[in-house]
Amino acid sequence: MPSTTDLEQFLVTGLSLGGVYALSGVGMVVLYRATGVLYLAFGAVGAMGALIAWQLSHQDGWNIWLSFVVAILFGGVITLVYGMIFGPALAGRDPLVKATATLGLLLILLGVMDLLWPSSGGASRSLAMPTDNNTFQVGQISVTYTNVIALALGLAITAVTAAFLRLTKLGTAMRAMANDREITAALGVPVRRVEAAAWFGCGVLSGVAGVLLADLVALDATSLTFLVISTLAATLVARLRSIVVTFVAALVIGLITAELTPVSSVSNYRDMTPFVVAAIALLVLNRRRVITVGRQGV
Repeated sequence: MPSTTDLEQFLVTGLSLGGVYALSGVGMVVLYRATGVLYLAFGAVGAMGALIAWQLSHQDGWNIWLSFVVAILFGGVITLVYGMIFGPALAGRDPLVKATATLGLLLILLGVMDLLWPSSGGASRSLAMPTDNNTFQVGQISVTYTNVIALALGLAITAVTAAFLRLTKLGTAMRAMANDREITAALGVPVRRVEAAAWFGCGVLSGVAGVLLADLVALDATSLTFLVISTLAATLVARLRSIVVTFVAALVIGLITAELTPVSSVSNYRDMTPFVVAAIALLVLNRRRVITVGRQGV
């Protein structure tokens, strides 16, 4: 068994990962509520943005912060373009068709990344934020400002988005579209503009997540692409509706995954954490729903 100090250190890592999964989940939930699209290409967009940031900062000599801005804008623009081209055609289709369409974008981006930045040949890349060099101690735990930024961003984006959906006209329009797109359009809401805002916001968050995960985990196209599974698990626990539940579920998944890493006997199975957490949560929620419906029927 690892020491208590090791477990405490991985607690920091878990909270950081949970924060990134949370902001990613918020982006996916908002897009789903506004358009009905489950954006499976979220991780691939973030991965390509991170590789672009690496190319600009490490190969072309750009300022690293400017490279991060380009990566984030890339995520927003490519997601917006995809949404504006394919969004209208997907509007009336089944949820499975919508999700499968975004899976196609994922595969295209994976192919482009493998062509431009091949992983074969022993190429080693890393994307470290300048805040990695600034640390402080909490007891015996060493914490970087990157860890703080990841968790703080997850918390801030969750709170701001929840307030945005409840208190602004655009947020109200997004919630209305989640209930009935056609009636919302009939009431005079500019549906295309609302959808564009949702697509762009989701893309921006994918760029942010890609940059942070490239620092916290690894700058690898495949790994970053499929880290969307952890985000997807958190959103499924929240039934793609509650932003607050998404945040909590993301933190739980991040913490459990990180705390299993130093435990050698189970560390090889830590990637199963999102599936296990989502399965248990959905079973418990469905059981409560069945009990509630049963009591109402009585």
